Amino acid sequence: MAATEETDLTEIRCALGALRRSTGLPLAFGGAMAGSELRISELNGLATRLLHGLVVPAGAGLGGKTLALRRPAMVNDYQHAKAISHHYDRIVRAERIVSLVATPVLVRRELRGVLYAGTRDGLRIGERAVGATIDVARDLEQDIAVREEAARRVQELMREAGTPPRKPSSATSAEQAIRQAHGALRSILHQIDDDALRRSISAACDTLTAATSDATDDSPPPAVALTARELDVLSCVALGHTNAEAAAELGLRPETVKSYLRNTMRKLGVNSRIHTINAARQQGLLP
Repeated sequence: MAATEETDLTEIRCALGALRRSTGLPLAFGGAMAGSELRISELNGLATRLLHGLVVPAGAGLGGKTLALRRPAMVNDYQHAKAISHHYDRIVRAERIVSLVATPVLVRRELRGVLYAGTRDGLRIGERAVGATIDVARDLEQDIAVREEAARRVQELMREAGTPPRKPSSATSAEQAIRQAHGALRSILHQIDDDALRRSISAACDTLTAATSDATDDSPPPAVALTARELDVLSCVALGHTNAEAAAELGLRPETVKSYLRNTMRKLGVNSRIHTINAARQQGLLP
């Protein structure tokens, strides 16, 4: 997997939670471009994993129509829609998807991915939900553009300083597994009454974080200190959970999760979930 595709997926994963919140629709999924085709890999609220790994070429299904037209497309009765091809009807039936909207992610006119949102019941997707989907896609496009411009400027500064530029990093499958394990361990810490066991698991989380960090034994500690609960919430958010999902995972109220996340953003000096995750990783607070 290319570094650009992998980095885009991290931001798409976070955008899906925002998509469900802003549209009020229960289903969200999407993926990044792999060459000229879309590879669906990020699922939020779906009942099965049948869509995971699905490769969508231009013109195939609703997403393929979005790729071909490079603009949002919507159907309110997928199985009987005449404006799309029906390559994926079996999977759509298995998920019981009725209404669906797909929106392209375009950065400097380049297709980078597609975001989908939908519903299983007979509720029609209205203009408000379509507009909210477009807004989330535009925010995602801006986040990607800002991240890439920042990386470009860093590379330029390093070249001017005579420092060999670093290659763009991409999360390997091993790093992704480490992140999943880290999030799972942090999510159960609150369930453990035994202090010694809780300390051991917390130390294991620190080890997982260090395993993906460039820091050495002589490196200074992170400039920002997060509380244990702030780290718990951030670990869930980094896995793409919505506030409600993180709250259920951690035994908190959604409002409390939102408060912890807001505090973390303030400490890191950022104002979006994606930037919070990236900043935390740069600080060595997350794997």
